[in-house]
Amino acid sequence: MLLERERWLDALGAAREAAAAGHGRTVLVEGEAGIGKTSLLRAFADRAAADARVSWGWCEALFTPRPLGPLYDMAGGFDAGVRALLDQTVAPERLFPALLGALQNSPKPVVLIFEDVHWADNATLDLIKYLGRRIALLRAVLVLTARSDEVGADHPLGQVLGDLPSAAVTRLRLEPLSLAAVAELAQSSGRSGAELHGVTAGNPFFVTELLASGENEENRLPASVRDAVWSRLSRLAAGERELLETVSILPGSVEVGVVRTLLGAEADGLVDRCVARGVLRRDAEGGLTFRHELARQATLERLSPSLQRSLHAKVGAALAAHPRADTVALLARRVHHAAGAGDGALVVGLAPRAAEQASRLGAHQQAASYLGIALEYVDGAEPAVVARLHEDWAYEAGLALRDCAAIVEAHERAITLWRALGAADKVSLNLRRLSRIHWHQGQGEEAERCCDLAVAVAESIAPGPELAMAYSTRSQLNMLRYRFDEAIAWGRRAIALADELGELETRIHASNNVASSLLFAGLPGGRELMEDSLSLALLHGFHDHTSRAYVNFAEHAVVSDNFPLAERLLAEGIAFAARHDLDATTQYLLGRQAQLRMQQGRFHEARTVAEGVVGMERLPVVMQLPALTVLGRVRVRLGAPDGEAPLRRALAEALLTGEAQRIVPVRFALAEAAWLAGRLDAARAELSAVVAKGARELRPCDLGELAIWWQRCGMPEDFDVDPSTLPVPRARELAGDPSGAAAEWERLGLPYEAGLSLLQVTGPGAGAALARAVAILDGIEARPAATLARRRAQRLGVAGELPKPRRGPYTAARQHPLGLTANEQLVLGLIAQGKSNKEAARELARSPKTIEHQVSAVLGKFRAANRMEVMLRLRAEPWLLTAADPARRS
Repeated sequence: MLLERERWLDALGAAREAAAAGHGRTVLVEGEAGIGKTSLLRAFADRAAADARVSWGWCEALFTPRPLGPLYDMAGGFDAGVRALLDQTVAPERLFPALLGALQNSPKPVVLIFEDVHWADNATLDLIKYLGRRIALLRAVLVLTARSDEVGADHPLGQVLGDLPSAAVTRLRLEPLSLAAVAELAQSSGRSGAELHGVTAGNPFFVTELLASGENEENRLPASVRDAVWSRLSRLAAGERELLETVSILPGSVEVGVVRTLLGAEADGLVDRCVARGVLRRDAEGGLTFRHELARQATLERLSPSLQRSLHAKVGAALAAHPRADTVALLARRVHHAAGAGDGALVVGLAPRAAEQASRLGAHQQAASYLGIALEYVDGAEPAVVARLHEDWAYEAGLALRDCAAIVEAHERAITLWRALGAADKVSLNLRRLSRIHWHQGQGEEAERCCDLAVAVAESIAPGPELAMAYSTRSQLNMLRYRFDEAIAWGRRAIALADELGELETRIHASNNVASSLLFAGLPGGRELMEDSLSLALLHGFHDHTSRAYVNFAEHAVVSDNFPLAERLLAEGIAFAARHDLDATTQYLLGRQAQLRMQQGRFHEARTVAEGVVGMERLPVVMQLPALTVLGRVRVRLGAPDGEAPLRRALAEALLTGEAQRIVPVRFALAEAAWLAGRLDAARAELSAVVAKGARELRPCDLGELAIWWQRCGMPEDFDVDPSTLPVPRARELAGDPSGAAAEWERLGLPYEAGLSLLQVTGPGAGAALARAVAILDGIEARPAATLARRRAQRLGVAGELPKPRRGPYTAARQHPLGLTANEQLVLGLIAQGKSNKEAARELARSPKTIEHQVSAVLGKFRAANRMEVMLRLRAEPWLLTAADPARRS
């Protein structure tokens, strides 16, 4: 009997109806253990089954959760293509899109129920995030159940839910039964409803289990559900109890075939009787589970440790005999039962295989967990096995950068063991990975020391893959420190060796390092090499290397003022990162897009984009810094109150990285802010701080900006620099031709820089130059700089040549960040609403052919393959839609 659950059933039904209309939803059903989540979903599934396909999957309380366990439970409901990919254990980048395609092409709405996601593995959480971000465009409902008392503020599920579009998420928190409902349930048993409600607090499972136990103690009710379950078990036949004890050792669902292997010919009869009694139930795939997880846990607690170990061993042997014993789903269970049986040798044999499969699925935390279990049983194992376990655990754990101290310790332990075994290549590999861990922690000197050792060790043996990657790592560290000549030399050594060995991934990695160094040093050949690295990474599906190429290539295009190239790379890179859920890279590239808009004088767009990035939660500091720096700089240039606050925050965070590429732009921004405000001492202090850190190692673009501000601020010391190495506009202003510099800035499309250069004009042409500066700066709403120009004109006695001050609010035309026309912006708004081409044509009173062309134009400017990718961009960049709202344009 399902009592007091109608409003939640109605909410689930509304989600199903919305999905049938093409507007899918994610529904989280949460509440304490025993609150009735599964019972509610069974009732919902019964109602939904008439016009939707319902699939169930379970997350299990294994020592290490099965990677994508719920998806394997649901496999029977998917088409043959998806099932084949599951059997092949393909990586998520192939599996998830295939599943998405199956959902899109399903003839009926689909309901996917993920039970107990508080126990979900990382790959399953990634899947939930992947589907949840796209669910609004599907005829599907993604239903999740979770115990609210097991999902704290730092639980990964909370982070996943926070990344989903809130408009497509419904949260249902189930409440305990009322006194009236408990009294109704207790009525036929002759028990006191009030007393039963008092001891159970209305928890439906506690109520039903206590009623089912047959106890009739009015004065003292059992204090826990365990007592009720044990009381019920004691009245069952011995064979039934044996079956329940055996099944209790298996979290989640157990195949009937496994039960037959364990209990022999009587198994089917015992199963039928336990199902008839309501203790066990059959799931949609025919597997057996306890009617409630709490009953399983109570049954398990009843078993002595020795009996539990014996049962684990029996179940493990039965699973080993299964035809699919080496699949992801069963390997996870076999590791669980080997550990439960205390069979260390078996754990050490199975866990690395399970970890390898988990890693291929992208479940790196699960892989680390398997390897961690194996490390608990390495006593007596061969040294090479122990070394490999430490090495692999450190690698998998290092991907998430969790517990860096333990990762460092594991690598050092592996190094000691491999060194004793004479495996120099393995020693080099671990030293190289140690270098990366230290770099992530901001320990630059230690990172370089480990890298130097990795190179030295690899050079002591015959040249091989490890030597090539060690050279590339050395190149990367030099590039990050702006030691471009050294980065190029090491990178070319890595490329030569990688080509000789056929190591494509190392070649791509090293090419990126060399290309970045050539580009930022202003040397020829960088663009061609970067394009080669990018195309190879795209061709061979190296997502990390692809995104890294977009980041480095686009950043150079922005800082070198190559705006057409920057526009293309940023559009492609952001679309690629969004398509592959590379959220941190997406936000970093958006920060560079904000920088581009700032340089173009489109300050309001730059501020909007930057504010969106800075407002993102849980974004790594380095990924947020470009946007934070832009936000402070445009606020200063627009004359916004407290404009320097973001810059002070940016400087504090940049200093922690110790990298000039993070620190120098912030100091320049602070120097500019102080100069505009007439605080020359403060501006000079910022410039002196840049020089103190080694100005000669700066990129040409940074060196040019330093030299200009050095001159504008009237620094007391000389700053000698070769003008031929600087960008042309900077060199002209330094040579005493600010008008020529301004003309060059205008040609490149940087109006603010042109205005500042015109402020430096003196002599007979000052009046005309300042008039032009005011016109430019007023046009882009650079109020502080325009005010400074007027003051200079008054001081020089040429104020009469200036244009009259503009009255009222500024009405500079706004451009859409992606260059959409007004008509395309209207079409974008309708795409966001889920309108079809036919519906858009009807609403805008245009021909279907016109709408088709405009939709194609929108997709092209978004670099999107379809409407879904546009929707994904809008969720990550809501300002793109705000900019498309005619009511918000001035």
